[in-house]
Amino acid sequence: MRAYDESYLDEVVETQGELFENVAEYAPGIDVENFIEEYMAGKTREYIDRAEAYVCTKDAEELWQYFQKADGFCPQKGEGIGGFIPNWVGQFYAYFQWYYNIPSRELIQLLPLDFMIAGYRGLHDLDLELAVKKVGGQCGYEKNNRIS
Repeated sequence: MRAYDESYLDEVVETQGELFENVAEYAPGIDVENFIEEYMAGKTREYIDRAEAYVCTKDAEELWQYFQKADGFCPQKGEGIGGFIPNWVGQFYAYFQWYYNIPSRELIQLLPLDFMIAGYRGLHDLDLELAVKKVGGQCGYEKNNRIS
């Protein structure tokens, strides 16, 4: 069973990719890795995991504002992540969470950000669902072993 109705999926995947990319690109000096880790383990992402429409339908800018307020997120100074990597990681995490119905706070532990950055080169050219299935299979989430 998937995490929530598929009607939210495309918007959630796209928005999370844009959110991660926007923070990396337009918030210079922010520790992007810290942001992604805090976001994935936070209340805002938990609401999306449960398909709460109020949060799932926000655009990237609204989601950034909401996350700062709802989770009390205060950006730390630090390094960015360049290129398309943040967008792809955001999309991958969102799709993986939906596909395997795993809480985002567990997902960030299962697939740490440094693993995702290292795997980007070999996975980003694949169709997103194929990349998710490939990594999920390596983690023991076979088709018949999905979390339900």
